[in-house]
Amino acid sequence: MGAVRSYRLRLQRKRWRIRALRKRRELTSVADRTSQIRPGHILSFSTLRNERVRLPYFLSYYRDMGVNHFLIVDNGSDDGSREYLAEQEDVSLWSSQASYKRARFGVDWLNWLQRKYAHGHWCLVVDPDEFLVYPFCDTRSLKALTDWLDASSIKSFGAMLLDMYPKGSMDAQPYLEGQDPMEIASWFDSGNYMIQKNSLFGNLWIQGGPRARAFFPDKPERAPALNKIPLVKWDRSYTYVSSTHMLLPRGLNLVYDEWGGEKASGCLLHAKFLDTFSEKSAEELQRGQHYANSHEYRAYNKLMKEDPDLWCKWSEKYINWRQLEILGLMSKGNWA
Repeated sequence: MGAVRSYRLRLQRKRWRIRALRKRRELTSVADRTSQIRPGHILSFSTLRNERVRLPYFLSYYRDMGVNHFLIVDNGSDDGSREYLAEQEDVSLWSSQASYKRARFGVDWLNWLQRKYAHGHWCLVVDPDEFLVYPFCDTRSLKALTDWLDASSIKSFGAMLLDMYPKGSMDAQPYLEGQDPMEIASWFDSGNYMIQKNSLFGNLWIQGGPRARAFFPDKPERAPALNKIPLVKWDRSYTYVSSTHMLLPRGLNLVYDEWGGEKASGCLLHAKFLDTFSEKSAEELQRGQHYANSHEYRAYNKLMKEDPDLWCKWSEKYINWRQLEILGLMSKGNWA
């Protein structure tokens, strides 16, 4: 049975790589600065649409963390995102007017760019509203983390997506360009998470948090997945399968200890729920470019009409990575 599964997964990986090769035709280069990439550089990859107000802080956050170059696909922005990114000296930018959905929600585009530019590099794949925190991130750069991972022969690093939200109405405080979004969305759920193992790919499947309890209270199994593997020492033979939830080859998904110990892991602080969210969710519902007939955005749009408050008496206010480790949401493992 194991041999059959391995064969099928190898075929699937080949299929996704061929698909990415074909989808490269949908990308138009806007600003190609990939000649700046040097051995040892840490690269960041993103696909986005209409995120202009978020971009200054997003780029600053990851520059400070140690990202050397950003490779970004803009999917038809009309709010100035494309123009702003094209001016950034450490950004290589591609544009596509093609269907985000038919590119497997951007995965095909990024798989191609990683195959072409990222071989041998540590790569961080994140959205503009995702902010990685990891053990000792307040004193150690991302390069220190990747050096330790290299020394430990670890090829991938897992992070749980932690939904952040404000106390009170999302529209109460406007988000300003360049602002740390966690100044507004500073609360999170410390519990309320369901975890199961995906037997085919070997990754953990995590659901729960405020999106499950507020937007999917009757069907929590339909809530978005919170498991991510955003940081990988890339090889051109690798491929993401579904967003950053899982990869092939299968061994890259084993970012946890099967024998009851703990591997080092982080969290992605997910600052989706700002005052921009109502307009964004309505736009994305109308576009219909998201997973499962946009059922997630249907749930968002329905509840947003009631001006919900995601805060509850069990909410925790974010302090730092050590707090998340104490709560069991991330771990420093044996990285001392």
